[in-house]
Parts: sequence; structure tokens; C-alpha cells
Amino acid sequence: MYQTINTTIENNTLFIYINRPDKMNALNQQVMAELALAIDEVYKNQEIKSAVITGTGEKAFVAGADISEFLRLSPQQAVELANKGHMIFKRIEDSPKPIIAAVNGFALGGGCELAMACHFRIAATNAKFGQPEVNLGIIPGYGGTQRLTALIGKGKAMELMMTADMINAQDALQWGLVNHVVAPEELLTKAKEILAKIHAKAPLAIARVIKCTNGAIDKDIDGYELEINEFGACFSTKDMQEGAAAFIEKRPASFIGE
Repeated sequence: MYQTINTTIENNTLFIYINRPDKMNALNQQVMAELALAIDEVYKNQEIKSAVITGTGEKAFVAGADISEFLRLSPQQAVELANKGHMIFKRIEDSPKPIIAAVNGFALGGGCELAMACHFRIAATNAKFGQPEVNLGIIPGYGGTQRLTALIGKGKAMELMMTADMINAQDALQWGLVNHVVAPEELLTKAKEILAKIHAKAPLAIARVIKCTNGAIDKDIDGYELEINEFGACFSTKDMQEGAAAFIEKRPASFIGE
């Protein structure tokens, strides 16, 4: 089905591998199109409760965009390309099911933007992050200026994007860009461990946490009002009744996503 990504489902998690190791898993239009299809599968397939995005090989998560495609773009075509990228990454960000980036190497340019579109990030010790677009006379085009600023703050984001420097996994952890740093061989194990905890929670509540947390950085949304309304909506669910009953009865809850 796919030529530039691989997918497997394990324990209700869809693992998406960007699979262009000879190109350091660089994003081209075909990768983006196939990634969009995989994300559609996350939304539609009831068997899937979460997803992990990572790269094939040991060197790169995604080392950037395929620059060879840029050379023939007009300004209008570049806008269209950026719009497509924004739409796909927003679908990742807005997914009602958790999507984790397991960063197994270089996450530069579009790769860093892809990682930031995920709900949170786990990095291998050899991971490197950066937005080096100014080296090419351009800027991040898939939401990087916005998400990087939201994650690490304006000052650090400005410096990172204007110098085109890379930061290592430990700096990324200290700056708040990633949640955990683990040995490369433990990367997917850590993702599975976290997702096992999330899978045990109420799926509709998880979806509402994602929606409201994203609302905190959406200038068009009153995040507090959104939270109030989503809190109220939880009380119409069977899972809320089950969760409250399980708490009172001192037993594990059994959620059904209704």
C-alpha cells in the first residue's frame, strides 16, 4: 500500500515508520501524502487507540524536507505546499487519539515540525533537533515558528531558528521540547509503556484533554470556556458513570469509549 512509509499495529497502537533511510527519511510530497493516509487510518480504525511516528534506521527520525523538490517551486506553489503540510500536521495535532513522536535521530526542519505536531515527544540519546531553514534562505513552513515558540518560549525559539543551530536530546529535554530521553534501544519500549497507561483511561476523556490542551494555544478559542463545555460533556458518557462507580467501589474501571 505504501512506498515511503511502513506501518504495523501492535497492542492497538499504529506504528508509522518514515521509510527513506537512503535520504535520511526526508519528507517529500509522496511521504506527506502517505502520512496523511496513515493519519486517516488512526482516525477511522476503531482497533487503533494511539499511534507512534518514528523513522527507519538509526540515524534519522526525519532529517528535513527533500530540498530537490524546492528548486522548481514558484512562490504560489510554495504557499500551496505549506498549506498541505499545515493541514496534515494539524490533523496529527488534533487527533482524538494520542500520537507520540519517537525521535530516533536527526529531527531537522520538517522533521522537527512533524515531531512537534505530535502530542509529545520521546527522544533517543542520539537525537538532534533544529530548524535550520534560514541556511536555505527560507523559514519553517509546516508550523515550526508557532509550535516551537509554544513549546520552548519565544527567546529560545528565536535563537534556534535564527542561528540554525542543532540541540541535542538532553538540551531538548531541559528546554521542554521532549518529555523523555532514553537509550536508542529503549525508545519504542518507552512509548509503549506510556501508551499502555493511556489506553487504560477513558478514551473520550483523553480526546477531550487533547482538544482542550490544543485550545490553550489557539488564539481563536477561549480555552477556559472550551474546558467548561467539554467537562460538562463528559457527564453524558457511560465512561464517566463507570469511572465514578469504579472509584467508589475501589476497583479498576473498565472503559468502553461511550
